[in-house]
Amino acid sequence: MTPEVVIQIYQEALGIVVMVVVALAMPGLIVGLIIATFQAATSINEQTLSFLPRLVITLGAMTFLGHWIFGTIMEFMTRLIHDIPSLIG
Repeated sequence: MTPEVVIQIYQEALGIVVMVVVALAMPGLIVGLIIATFQAATSINEQTLSFLPRLVITLGAMTFLGHWIFGTIMEFMTRLIHDIPSLIG
């Protein structure tokens, strides 16, 4: 196993992690920005007003994207496990 192969596997794993995190965090960030804009416009300084909608949206994103997330991770791991003999020898 050469250092180039290890770096390639690491880059692919890191790309999957970044895709999953962005897919789960982006909806919550967008909703948080909308609510923060609403709070700034109306001068409402309540912290809990922002928390519940972001939580619901993040849980909805996890529910909606869960199949894709686990499919992507399983595909990567299956390919990695199948490539072990060629990577070692």
